[in-house]
Amino acid sequence: MRTYDLTKSGGPLYYALYRALRDDIAAGALTAGEKLPGKRALAERLGVSVVTVETAYQMLADEGYIRSRERSGHYVQAIGAAGSVPAIGDAGREPLRLLPEEEPGPGAADFPYSLWFKTLRQVMADQGKRLVDRSPNEGCAVLRNAIARYLLRYRGMYAQPERIVVGSGSEQLYQAVVRMLGHERTYAIEWPSYGQIEAVYRGAGANVERLPIGPDGIRSDALAAAEADVLHVTPFHSWPTGASAPAAKRYEYLAWAERPGRFIVEDDFDSEFFQRGKPPDTLYALDDRDRVIYLNTFSKSLAPSMRMGYMILPEGLLGTYRERVGMYSCTVPVLEQYALAAFIDQGHFERHLNRVRRRQRSG
Repeated sequence: MRTYDLTKSGGPLYYALYRALRDDIAAGALTAGEKLPGKRALAERLGVSVVTVETAYQMLADEGYIRSRERSGHYVQAIGAAGSVPAIGDAGREPLRLLPEEEPGPGAADFPYSLWFKTLRQVMADQGKRLVDRSPNEGCAVLRNAIARYLLRYRGMYAQPERIVVGSGSEQLYQAVVRMLGHERTYAIEWPSYGQIEAVYRGAGANVERLPIGPDGIRSDALAAAEADVLHVTPFHSWPTGASAPAAKRYEYLAWAERPGRFIVEDDFDSEFFQRGKPPDTLYALDDRDRVIYLNTFSKSLAPSMRMGYMILPEGLLGTYRERVGMYSCTVPVLEQYALAAFIDQGHFERHLNRVRRRQRSG
């Protein structure tokens, strides 16, 4: 066996030795059945610790390059024709072109770091084994309960927790809507609007109808002529126009949905940052026909990295949802669900919203 210079790799010595032995086995320099030096002898020859050699031998054994025989040593295994296994190494490869790390975005300045991390530590200490369990498909009950209490307390919205479904942000919830209602339907959207809405609907195989938006929402003539079965609207601060629908327009949307088989997807992104008085009435709260699917996300109200959102289903769609979508696993980690539930229940979320609103008014 040749002597290896393990210092050139720049990485762990055990991995450098593993690579060197593996390459020699692949190239046929170490042949099937050949006995390798004992761990102590090879360690002395290379000037490394016995643990280094032992770790390299164990890695080779785990991958089938060598086999250990009790009280006899380590022997090279047959792995095919010499040279048939590619060697690992950096020869001929370009150095890694590492990507520049992202700078904090503008939303990072408002995020309540200390409170959030304090809540995480508290949840990890209090909940223990619950945090390694699988999440229910609709989301953990503790978060669905917390969202229901928050909506009633802060927004005046009544929603039974069983009708709340937790997901990893708006786009995943848009996909769930299409699975539930069907891709054969036509989905009408505000135009212009947030690009991912149309992208997700079209990506799910649905038809999309663009309805031009005016200063107070979708133009009445366009809405009246729409051939869609589902209307996706952002009544508060529609992006990119910033249009907000007044009460008359909201009732116009609800009237559109009175025809059998029609539904409204209310995308309430950004609504927590209303500026004066009570929060605007949601379509969901005004609906008395069980036609509004309400969506919201914590990506804007807390931070873009908070890939958590939720939707509230009309009672009449619960069975359809469970049949068509209920088998899909919840994509939000359990730890984050418990932490957000505690953050809401302890009042931190509402105080954070109020601080941001005050700052926005004064700014």
